[in-house]
Amino acid sequence: MTVSKTRDMLVDVARQLFARMGVDNTTMNDIAQASRKGRRTLYTYFKSKNDIYQAVIETELDKLYKVLLDVAAKDLPADEKLITFIYTRLDAVKSLVFRNGTLRANFFRDIWRVEKVRKGFDLREIEIIKGILDAGVKEGIFQMPDVEVTALVLHYALKGLEVPYIRGKMGDTISQRIRRRDNVMNLIFNGIKIK
Repeated sequence: MTVSKTRDMLVDVARQLFARMGVDNTTMNDIAQASRKGRRTLYTYFKSKNDIYQAVIETELDKLYKVLLDVAAKDLPADEKLITFIYTRLDAVKSLVFRNGTLRANFFRDIWRVEKVRKGFDLREIEIIKGILDAGVKEGIFQMPDVEVTALVLHYALKGLEVPYIRGKMGDTISQRIRRRDNVMNLIFNGIKIK
């Protein structure tokens, strides 16, 4: 097995154990045994359980990033692409958190550790949003004073919606989702107007 394949396998085994048993209840020995590798091999790639936990989060964020790149590459008008991006992102984050079982509790309890790892992902995501907005301005679909600031605001708004969306506070039925989607589209494309 090549170096990167061994490392990837160790990360996936750790993710599965963390999801099933929780990070706090999983030991490096558990990961070594479940991967059928010795502890020495595990410590060749990771100094500590925290290092492997960080690698798990980075791997999951890389998968999310690839999903977002796929949306950005779609041949859609910028307004449709932006809405597709928003809901694909929210659904992907929700799926990622639920797929990882017990890690879900860590996500909510230890959000600062997750945030530390997310910094690089956040910067890449802002660039994708900026690209969609730039294209919309060039297509004559969007008009805004500052694309970069708008991309930042959208990014942080999406981050703020993650927990309520994951917890089902954004509408679970189809009619609720459609109504919410219409409201989100109205807010993004029309803003809040002062009477």
